[in-house]
Amino acid sequence: MLVLIGAGFIYGPNLIRLNNMLNLYNEDKISYNFINMKEIFNYTSPIKAAENTYTFETSEFNLPNGFTDPNGLDVNLQDALKHYNTDGLIVLKDGVMLYENYWNGNDAASQHISWSVAKSFLSALVGIALNDGLIDSIEDPITKYLDDFYNTGYEGVSIKDLLQMSSGVRFNEDYGDPESDINKFGEAVALGTPFRKFAKTLEREREPGTYNHYVSIDSQMLGMLIVEVTGKPLEDYLYEKIWNKIGMESDAYYLTDSVGDAMALGGLNATLRDYAKFGQLYLNKGSWEGRQIVPSEWVEASYFLDAPHVQPMAGDLSANTWGYGFQWWVPGFPDTDYTASGVYNQYIYIDPITNVVIAKTSSNYRFTSERQESKDAHISMFREIAKAANGGGG
Repeated sequence: MLVLIGAGFIYGPNLIRLNNMLNLYNEDKISYNFINMKEIFNYTSPIKAAENTYTFETSEFNLPNGFTDPNGLDVNLQDALKHYNTDGLIVLKDGVMLYENYWNGNDAASQHISWSVAKSFLSALVGIALNDGLIDSIEDPITKYLDDFYNTGYEGVSIKDLLQMSSGVRFNEDYGDPESDINKFGEAVALGTPFRKFAKTLEREREPGTYNHYVSIDSQMLGMLIVEVTGKPLEDYLYEKIWNKIGMESDAYYLTDSVGDAMALGGLNATLRDYAKFGQLYLNKGSWEGRQIVPSEWVEASYFLDAPHVQPMAGDLSANTWGYGFQWWVPGFPDTDYTASGVYNQYIYIDPITNVVIAKTSSNYRFTSERQESKDAHISMFREIAKAANGGGG
């Protein structure tokens, strides 16, 4: 009994955190949890709102009535928003906010977890650090900068392969499988294992740069890279290089591990308006009010698919049906639009043809059973909204 009591004092907070994590996606709690993550996990000091905030101009727009899903079925758009437990939706056209709405207890001030949408912010920081000369080349092996990863699965893996989810590291990212690596990762972190220590346990499965396989720890490696080359916490570099420069309206924060390192792979929590603003920055090819924030060539490279294994429907060369750029997804057919995408249906969608940006947060508790189906349906929905916003009817 004394041993159990002692264990409770030592591991109590971690056990509570683990229990919260295991119940994070319950239908009756998920919407609340996704805008209150700091009640459950460790987190950084605030990424403060910009010194000079930017507010979108607004106009009137009615969403289209429906869209055709990938199976050729007509779907009522409002029914789809409800089915996917949509928390917030913003539509921008030519930088003007045509539509904004919230559900499930969310509002314009809600700091919603981004999940893997955060990876696209991370990509921008890598491009900026490269442009500033802090990274010599994305062809460099990550071990040139993180020398404690020699003799791990990441030894010799290039920065570019990490950006394109082609590290060759063995990893199962199935959130619906209790025994998957991503769930083991979550459990380990909840019990106090630092991100860096967990990353060192992963092993090589394939030759890097030959197969597109989604490994969220690849992104965490990029986060460690940014911290190493800048000498700053990730949240500080994000504020300095992007947040303050494009007039983000609200505070944000990252979840962290037990030693205070930011969860670069998916721990950014911010408002929907500020997610939309980041999408507009990319639509503008990295420019904001006449200032180049992210190098334009980096933005273009981020959704330019330069190898067979990162193409949409790459078959035996990829575990994914969508294409993958530098931490951005390219659904394909056509391949002119691209999106940041996070589990449970978080998106920043960009269509350079219609000049439309769509930001969407969700708490879709059904996600693990309809993962690719829900992702494909969202792209169909976004394309129909973009068409309507561009004057193409609904």
